[in-house]
Amino acid sequence: MIDLRPRRLVRSAWWLVRFEVSLYVSLARWVARRPDHGDGATPYGYARLVSPVICLWIFASAAEIPLVHVLLPWEGLRLALLVLGVWGLAWMVGLLASMHVYPHLVTDQGIRVRSGPSFAVFVPWSAVTAAAKIDRDLPSTIRTIQIDESGTGTDAAVPVSGRVNVTLTLRDPMTVPTREGERSVDSVSLWVDEPRELVALARQRVSAPR
Repeated sequence: MIDLRPRRLVRSAWWLVRFEVSLYVSLARWVARRPDHGDGATPYGYARLVSPVICLWIFASAAEIPLVHVLLPWEGLRLALLVLGVWGLAWMVGLLASMHVYPHLVTDQGIRVRSGPSFAVFVPWSAVTAAAKIDRDLPSTIRTIQIDESGTGTDAAVPVSGRVNVTLTLRDPMTVPTREGERSVDSVSLWVDEPRELVALARQRVSAPR
């Protein structure tokens, strides 16, 4: 029997490298004020829920850098912790930036549900039968997409801080990408800062004649 664990480790390492690079690209786009809004699309943000928490971590990390430099008498250790502190600070700012420069995108054809630069799935309005504002807590995880199976079907949830507040029910099952491969789902759930506005717009698009 072939042991797939080394292959999984390589895939995970490659995913982490790409994710790391994407954060710095997001930070550069944020500084340059060049968000990825697409052509003619309406952006819907999802960062409001976690921005205060991330900002607190950024502030604490920024304050920790000079504090460590003053308190530690060992030059080598101070230098190592300085590098680590700057890296951690840039990482967190990049994470916050990624949520701002890669919002959900709504067009006349459908909605591109995103989670930073690392995940995106396009849901056409023609595939949606209903849109509803449903607040739901999910199990805590670092995954960008969670597959939730229940008696009503299989849901692909793209949460923020383990929460979703909009659910799109699909006319027919569609496939979505996950780290374990493609999965067939009956609905797509997401978190958005303005759920009522998005649900109202989605219902207009779904009910519009085609």
